[in-house]
Amino acid sequence: MNPLMQRLGLRVPIVQAPMAGGPSTPELAAAVSQAGGLGSLGAAYLTPAQLREAAGAVRRLTDRPFALNLFVPEPRPAVTEEEVAAAVADLVPLHAELELPPPALPERVREDFEAQFEAVLEVKPAVFSFAFGRLGRPEMAALQAAGTLVIGTATGVEEARALAADGVDAVVAQGGAAGGHRGGWGQDELADTLALTRAVAEAVALPVIAAGGLMNAADVRAALDAGASLVQCGTAFLRATEAGTSAPYRSALAAAQPGATTLTRAFSGRLARGLANRVTAEVGRPLPYPLQNGLTRPLRTAAASAGRAEFLSLWAGEGAHRGREGKAAEILGDLWPE
Repeated sequence: MNPLMQRLGLRVPIVQAPMAGGPSTPELAAAVSQAGGLGSLGAAYLTPAQLREAAGAVRRLTDRPFALNLFVPEPRPAVTEEEVAAAVADLVPLHAELELPPPALPERVREDFEAQFEAVLEVKPAVFSFAFGRLGRPEMAALQAAGTLVIGTATGVEEARALAADGVDAVVAQGGAAGGHRGGWGQDELADTLALTRAVAEAVALPVIAAGGLMNAADVRAALDAGASLVQCGTAFLRATEAGTSAPYRSALAAAQPGATTLTRAFSGRLARGLANRVTAEVGRPLPYPLQNGLTRPLRTAAASAGRAEFLSLWAGEGAHRGREGKAAEILGDLWPE
């Protein structure tokens, strides 16, 4: 057992990745934490009230530590009318198939980060993790003063060094095989997960959490041997009973073959890995994040209701074809049979 596991009281060196937008549920986070790992709530798309409610639900299910995750915001990107028109035009035929009105860019495209952060401080989770940027020093200090361990996300060594200089307590090293959004903000190395883990462990004097394509016990052991203190798994939990993964999403994952994922900006405007489908193939002129995310939300919502996986953001890592269904505790047991 390493110092990070001891500090968090973990029996299993596994973090359930924060998968915002549906798969992340209080039931999933609580089940993983109760079984000895670190469950996470992906709260980036939650209102402050929803964040408090979700955290309260976790605490009603377990007294074990858990993590909350948010996306660090950047200024709203400026776009031209022509860029908006092109992004809308890509989506018009897809909307028509689902009998939706023509797409329109909403005024509100993300939650208020400052208000979300205030809710996090009220909740006082054992861990706060963040992605898409660097957390301000005042925010970091406030979390640590409250006893919350702070974890940043890096996709390369220089990002990891920057996070270490900022004062985080640990760094997620997100390899190129990881599902979902790329969590960095600078030079994304899209590196092999084990190679990146070794490089980050050598570059910073902090605990490293390996993430990306890690789906079984052999993968977990290899990441720990590469210098990780913990291993973060997301795709492995997408088909857990407690996950909020929609039925069409689950079916697509169950049918996934090797090489089924792609990197795309089509859904959100930010590079992310998921199963290839019609949207990843046909949407070629997305707006920057978070504008595209707001623009495609009605399509994704309608597609989930209609069971149309070809229009969903099917975030998944390169190991998606190696996933399984089952209780979260069973999946955790497969990842760490010791």
